[in-house]
Amino acid sequence: MSTLPVISAVDGSDGSLRALEWALDAARRRSAPLRVVHVRQYAHWAQPEVLSVGPPDLDDDPVLERARAHLRGRAGLPDAEYLGLVGAPSAVLPELSASAHLLVLGSRGRGGFASLLLGSNSLAAARDAECPVVVVPRAGRAGHDETPAGPGSPVVVGLKVDGPDEATLEFAFAEAARRGAGLRAVAAYPWPAQPWMMPGDMPPPVVVDQDVIEDETRVLAEGFLAPHRERHPEVPADTVTAAGDAAGHLVAASGDAGLVVVGRHRRHLLAPARMMGSVTQAVLLHAASPVAVVPPSAPDD
Repeated sequence: MSTLPVISAVDGSDGSLRALEWALDAARRRSAPLRVVHVRQYAHWAQPEVLSVGPPDLDDDPVLERARAHLRGRAGLPDAEYLGLVGAPSAVLPELSASAHLLVLGSRGRGGFASLLLGSNSLAAARDAECPVVVVPRAGRAGHDETPAGPGSPVVVGLKVDGPDEATLEFAFAEAARRGAGLRAVAAYPWPAQPWMMPGDMPPPVVVDQDVIEDETRVLAEGFLAPHRERHPEVPADTVTAAGDAAGHLVAASGDAGLVVVGRHRRHLLAPARMMGSVTQAVLLHAASPVAVVPPSAPDD
């Protein structure tokens, strides 16, 4: 049985070459082949002179040649394939993800405005891909040091104690094991507590003690982490419980993290389309480290 590849999406930008480095390391850690993909958009509805030229020649792709040159001469390279395709990257990349172990791309490519921290292709891939997607930010995002986190930097995972996803936790533990790193699970809880009220009702006094909520959150988090600790005894795992906005705590933790792992919303009857959720999107926008977005477990898992 062949090993699924790690796909690195490139577009010729410095950001995509930074993502290529991350994908190369991921392929080595997984003993997986590396597939470098460039998706060129062919505007067949464009001006007549464009129509007369026809679609681009996929055998002559300077973006793929730059990627080859970037890796040429490296020792211990995995099996690598360079693939040029035509289409909308936001549609083609999620389609390719169905036969990939991991999809890696930069946070913003050549087509983005300088003021945007997350490009539309990165957003679409993270939302729609069948496999986990790693988005690698530009260097020095959000004022952090441009030096990436070193070997052994922790893997940070967001843990929703009211709806944890096993696929997200398993991915985080497995990635920490591959890196020889520790794992930090961040479990946030809302505070001050907001009681449920009917319109016009007066808010009742808050009688729940914050220490009680924090202790309950920690107990729930430890219970969800327990089976993963058993499967990965080599991974030291800590739990951080924090009051307030989960996204803010995860972004703060990304400063010294090797990777931040977050889940994607599961589809349900009232929202059948794929969604990422506000926390995941905020982390993608602002985290200083690479971010892995993990599709939810199947309902029967």
